[in-house]
Amino acid sequence: MVTEKLRLMAVHAHPDDESSKGAATMARYVAEGVDVLVATCTGGERGSVLNSKMDRPEVWRDITGIRAKEMERAREILGVKQAWLGFVDSGLPEGWLPDSGIDLPEDCFYLEPLEVASAPLVRLIREFKPHVVITYDEDGGYPHPDHIKTHVISMEAFDAAGDPERYKEFGEPWQPSKLYYHMSFGRARLTALHEAVLAEGLESPYGEWLESRDWTDDKGERVTTKVECASYFPVRDEALKAHATQVDPEGFWFRVPMEIQQKAWPTEDYELVKSHVATTKPEDDLFAGLR
Repeated sequence: MVTEKLRLMAVHAHPDDESSKGAATMARYVAEGVDVLVATCTGGERGSVLNSKMDRPEVWRDITGIRAKEMERAREILGVKQAWLGFVDSGLPEGWLPDSGIDLPEDCFYLEPLEVASAPLVRLIREFKPHVVITYDEDGGYPHPDHIKTHVISMEAFDAAGDPERYKEFGEPWQPSKLYYHMSFGRARLTALHEAVLAEGLESPYGEWLESRDWTDDKGERVTTKVECASYFPVRDEALKAHATQVDPEGFWFRVPMEIQQKAWPTEDYELVKSHVATTKPEDDLFAGLR
């Protein structure tokens, strides 16, 4: 049982990912007194401007600086700390997959050697000493090169940070107790939201998604841990809207009324992948076994 202040680290690929994945969970834990740190692997330098209202030449000229300011505002809203790992966005060329043969920029995060890419995260884990780490699953949540690389370095750093024989230049080892994957878009969650919207006589944004998607590998079935955080969904949305280059405040992600979201699916969901403490599944707390 941990008697000191609990600490949580969330590892993300780009500025804005922290606000679209697990943001309400982080806001809840901050409110409970947990120390929360977001590690952002890249600056989003090669990202697109996805909000048409922000698609202007002056934005493109300083996309890196603008995204850094958006990140600053989002972390203030969420109440979290945040650190940049310093790598360069890989971009997402059309048709790219790990085995597609499509080239990525030579200076990008995805092409960094494993130990080079993992080193800043190992150092950060040893400095911050998180009890729990959250990251992406084996395909990055979706197959973006930076998301996949974020998964790879998270797996490496989770183990290496606790090994006194590795990365010795970064000080005393620290072994986080638990590692989780985000599990955002399982069929059960989308179905619950879809049906709740229809029950209110509204048009659902999820109908085509549910019908067209191949559900043979439904990641929702891998969920081990559901964190109740519905009261922090408005904080999540405010943080997401802070990333104005990436999110249209009138767009897809905000079409389901807040009250319906909070009632139909009041949790954010995770898969417990590694644990050095005893815990019982299913869980309702990322710190189960540590409190």
